[in-house]
Amino acid sequence: QGHLVESGGGLVQPGGSLRLSCVASGIIFSRYAMSWYRQAPGKEREFVATITSHQTTNYAESVKSRFTISRDNAKDTVYLQMNSLKPEDTAVYYCKGSWYTYDEWGQGTQVTVSS
Repeated sequence: QGHLVESGGGLVQPGGSLRLSCVASGIIFSRYAMSWYRQAPGKEREFVATITSHQTTNYAESVKSRFTISRDNAKDTVYLQMNSLKPEDTAVYYCKGSWYTYDEWGQGTQVTVSS
């Protein structure tokens, strides 16, 4: 059974940057599509970005040109570089690994954008 652990969240001022990391264990990481989702208080969890095993990326419109997803298969890690952060980016950010019909979720990391 796989295990995903996110880190890198915290408090940042509007316009600032953060880099989230998600380290995987117990899975063949290179085979998995890796994604980031987020959930703000009182809202549904929403898609943020994904990167396939072939390095193809896709982003939600709300984060395009500000966020970058990347992966390092040698380290079993996926990253989310977040720039030009806005208060509306405040949420718990979750990492998800997907392979065929199997999904594995991390426990989440809090990102708060506030002055």
